[in-house]
Amino acid sequence: MLKGPGRHKLFIGMAPGVGKTFRMLQEAQELRREGVDVVIGVLETHGRSGTARQAEGLELVPRRRLLHQGVSLEEMDVGEILARRPQLVLVDELAHTNVPGSERPKRWQDVAVLLAAGLDVYSTVNIQHLESLNDQVAQLTGVVVRERLPDRVMHQAEEVVLVDVTPETLQERLRDGKVYAAERVDQALAHFFRRSHLVALRELALREVADRVEEDAPPAKGMRERVMVCLSTYPGSNRLLRRAARLAGFMDAPLLVLTVLDPARFLNKEQAVRLEESIRLCEDFGAEFLRIDSDDALGTIARIAGERGISQIVLGQTLRSRPQAFLRRTLSEKLQHRLKGQAVDLHLISIDAGSPQAELPEDPRGGHDQRIQ
Repeated sequence: MLKGPGRHKLFIGMAPGVGKTFRMLQEAQELRREGVDVVIGVLETHGRSGTARQAEGLELVPRRRLLHQGVSLEEMDVGEILARRPQLVLVDELAHTNVPGSERPKRWQDVAVLLAAGLDVYSTVNIQHLESLNDQVAQLTGVVVRERLPDRVMHQAEEVVLVDVTPETLQERLRDGKVYAAERVDQALAHFFRRSHLVALRELALREVADRVEEDAPPAKGMRERVMVCLSTYPGSNRLLRRAARLAGFMDAPLLVLTVLDPARFLNKEQAVRLEESIRLCEDFGAEFLRIDSDDALGTIARIAGERGISQIVLGQTLRSRPQAFLRRTLSEKLQHRLKGQAVDLHLISIDAGSPQAELPEDPRGGHDQRIQ
């Protein structure tokens, strides 16, 4: 009898050192004592003795060695795990980028292969690695996270466990050498591990897990929201897309990404690269990408909104000088005129380079949106 896809349990936290890996190993040890066949696919202890002790007695599948630029590096050996066929595989640091030359570029893609083969997986990740939160994390902490995880990986997990401690407890662990080596502690406390940063990251983690729980409740019949974001090929588009994905996630709504390009104009290299990046992000978010060639952008937006039953439109907005604001109607004002008769919420998000990012309201149905009747 063929087994269906494996089950994924994800342990998430606000930052390194909260105890995600320890908790994962702790639960795995309990299952091993109950007779479950558990192996470690990859474990990153970062020199933490308590974590290493918690892994004692668990079988470790040897990693695969790869040569990159003359240096021998190790990655999880998916082939060996599949041949071993345990019941449960432990995979640390899910957002990790694999060594060039690996079968798949990202560790979460390796996990997808294990799950498809019917193996259960326990994994760990920090909240700052979620793709849709990338801009918020950069704004809150000043750190641009390079290793990112599509939100759908978390949303598709059967169970998400928040491993939580207070910011003060985490800072104390850091000072005690339980997170990083002693020479890195002062720098960490002065930058990423500042209390204000940890408070903000903790709030993001708590909200993300709470929102996921609320997603399990089905929406009322006939009340399904539909979100559309209108992207250009100019800087700030990907940030706008991430904010729209957050809004769609809050509402448990499908997301349509619309790009209207003037057929009389050709994209330069930078614009083409941004468009390709937007398409990749759409795939990560499970969004539909729609490109339409038209010299009437507003008319196209209004037409697609009507055809698709869109209830929420997300637009980028640049700051204008007072004379400009006085002499010209904004894009949103012009779109309101085109959308007359349609009940649509319009969300305007700042995309000015270097300007503070506009915050979507915690309840997307309130706050700084405009009701178009």
